Amino acid sequence: MGGFTGLVATTLPVLVLVPVNSAYGLQPALLAALAVAVVVLLWRLARKESLQPAISGFIGVAFCAAIAWFMGDAKGYFVYGIWYSLILGIALVVSIVVRWPLVGVIWRGINGEDQRWRTNREAVRGYSIATAAWAVLFLARFAVQQWLYLQDSTEALGYTRIAMGWPLTILAVLVTVWAVRKANRAEEGSQEGPEVTRYEQFSDQP
Repeated sequence: MGGFTGLVATTLPVLVLVPVNSAYGLQPALLAALAVAVVVLLWRLARKESLQPAISGFIGVAFCAAIAWFMGDAKGYFVYGIWYSLILGIALVVSIVVRWPLVGVIWRGINGEDQRWRTNREAVRGYSIATAAWAVLFLARFAVQQWLYLQDSTEALGYTRIAMGWPLTILAVLVTVWAVRKANRAEEGSQEGPEVTRYEQFSDQP
């Protein structure tokens, strides 16, 4: 939702946190991560871009830093993201099971459209595929990062978060674009069907 700069706003603090923590300890690492989040915020402000992604990113970094400070361990910075991935992954799976795939609900909601697509089986299947791609992404993140968290591998956890961030997100976006187009074509076809039928019936009359 935050675009390229949104990804940057969430990735740079992690890139700073891990090496600074290894070299200087927890408190300097958390301060460095917060400082990077502030720089990103000021950069977007100077460019007169939307501040929502940067503000959200800063709040997220501050919240994660607070957890790490409270736990007294840098790996605490990743706790929120790990469990957020699990909760969101489960929510996505449940939405598919109840035939309200979240990608379809969100996509139509963003575009101010109704939810009549749920009456079209092919459209539901297309949005379910897109939703499943995101479910796999988030559940995979949880499984791998939670394992590293339990192994106390803070450095590996940081780099894995980045590695499972951009590449998997790009892959999920590509699947989503394909599936959403498939769903839209299916719905457009169902809307055109009755008109064609009425035309053919009319043309057959003497």
